[in-house]
Amino acid sequence: MTQGHIIPPEGVPTYVFADVRETQSFDLTGNRWPYIRVPLPLPSLFAFPLMFSPSPHRRDCAAKQEERRQQLDALPRSFSESCTEEDNKIINLSLCELVQHHEAGTLSTSAILQAYGKKVVSAQKATNCLAAVTLQGSTTSKSPGSPTRTDHKSSAHEPTRLLSGVLVSVKDCIDIEGYDTTMGYSSRVNKPASSSAAIVQLLQDAGAIMHVKTTTPPGLFGLETSSDLFGRTSNPYNAKYVSGASTGGGAALLASRGSLIEITTDIGGSVRWPAHCCGVYGMRSSIGRFPSLGTFPPLPGQEFVGTSCSPMARRLDDLQEFWKRVMSMNPWNYDHTCTPLPWRQVDLHDKKLRWGVIWEDGFVPPTPACRRALEWVSDALTKQGHEVVNFNPPSVIEGFGIGLQLCFSDAGAGYFEPLRRDEKLDPVMSGSKSLLQMPLFIKKIIATFTRHLTGDEVWASLIEKMHTKTASEERALVVARDEYRLRWNDAWEAEGLDFVLTVPHPMPAIPTGTAEKVTLMSIALPMICNIIDYVAGVLPVTYVNRESDALPEDFQQSQEYKRMGVLAKGAYTVYDAAAMHGLPVGVQVIGRRFEEERVLQAMKVVEHALEECGRRFTPREF
Repeated sequence: MTQGHIIPPEGVPTYVFADVRETQSFDLTGNRWPYIRVPLPLPSLFAFPLMFSPSPHRRDCAAKQEERRQQLDALPRSFSESCTEEDNKIINLSLCELVQHHEAGTLSTSAILQAYGKKVVSAQKATNCLAAVTLQGSTTSKSPGSPTRTDHKSSAHEPTRLLSGVLVSVKDCIDIEGYDTTMGYSSRVNKPASSSAAIVQLLQDAGAIMHVKTTTPPGLFGLETSSDLFGRTSNPYNAKYVSGASTGGGAALLASRGSLIEITTDIGGSVRWPAHCCGVYGMRSSIGRFPSLGTFPPLPGQEFVGTSCSPMARRLDDLQEFWKRVMSMNPWNYDHTCTPLPWRQVDLHDKKLRWGVIWEDGFVPPTPACRRALEWVSDALTKQGHEVVNFNPPSVIEGFGIGLQLCFSDAGAGYFEPLRRDEKLDPVMSGSKSLLQMPLFIKKIIATFTRHLTGDEVWASLIEKMHTKTASEERALVVARDEYRLRWNDAWEAEGLDFVLTVPHPMPAIPTGTAEKVTLMSIALPMICNIIDYVAGVLPVTYVNRESDALPEDFQQSQEYKRMGVLAKGAYTVYDAAAMHGLPVGVQVIGRRFEEERVLQAMKVVEHALEECGRRFTPREF
């Protein structure tokens, strides 16, 4: 066994669903299910010619990829050239500096597009992060479409071009008029939006430029960004690793310096896991703080665990400034679901804060690289005079189980319905479909065998809980969620905390094609923030180091390993510090509901503390 690499544990049962073609699918945990042979009828003679015709799914995938190719080919030839010194100066401008120069007329739109356009093209070649190029007409500000917004603009005393010249990429689940919003589904191709989302309209009125849409996995669920529609998006730091999901396209583009801001969504870490993987900044906001009208969630109509719309950025200062300027545009005048809460100035400089640290979630212990990042932050804050304590919140396993059952109380009908018959899913979601649609009595049998063979109660209980809920069961889960939220609040108050620190994920970016081993259970810590609707931001801290972050050679014989459940042991099979050397690693900062301003400031406190310890994160330039 090589240092830092775990082979699959012996004695763990392997389950497989297969037809006569030996096709495999996986459950929610990524584990295989009992082997079943399903005879497939031979095609009739009359159907034989149809076998050579492309399916609607394949036809639409090919058409969409050709459309994207034509959009890229239509860009100026200069976009395929290397950046000049002048281009790099523009790309290195902060958001404030770029707006100031663009409004003053000392920096033209064409110069901005020339600089960033080169990075967009190179990022696409390196990572396959683009769903569409939307430059056509994006520099033209739309006139207000409602009396409310007209009144707002005419009575405003502040500048109306607060984001003048700022390039903003948009995740492909957010409407831009005239362009498809595919969400990674081929069934949504050739259905352009008739109007733009509220945030897009606001940004256009503020002078921003929406230049591209970025890739997502089908339906926005998964641990990596891959689809039949657009292909696989890779990590700019290492093409053999994922860029995260479902905002993997946006994170890869930001890390490649192809955008200043990405507008994205988050139901279970879709802002924070990609930020962690690609070394950028993101913050999940509370529901209603950021305009979301015209954005599509992965589970339509499901409001028990909300999907927030939030931005990501290459720099923390830019993320904070973007938030401030969007709030200055009174977003509730664009989106009636947006809470009318103006931006509040917060200053945590020179204040001694109390931080709680959650070291583990009960599913998968943090790998050495991720634990080291959390230790670095804890030590740095302590050296700055802050109080850092261990925090034991209500059971993360319990809360995650409640949230997962609520999300899939309809057995995932809204998520799976747009899928076409031959459309591929992330293996984690393919397995989820098998599990959710399996008769409950079979799940109970498998759960019983799991308890007997592995002793893993966490895994077994999740298997038998994932079934379609009745109305009364669903309401009971909502009551349980609200009680869980109250217990979190009480625990926070009892400890007198200002903020909580966790890993964004137990792993750094994982190798492509290994999501079924890491499993959906690994997102428990980020998803808890969605379940309790707390604000959570991620900032990069360090890089994986092949020496300091390697597992001991005898790790599989250690007590730590033996205490792990089956899920954790499976996840650890993909961790290899030597192969992961140089991948970014982040830390998650959690605040309470509607504390976006405070969390952004807390992230600055963390960044400053690391700088004072000589551990400033320096992103790699692409």
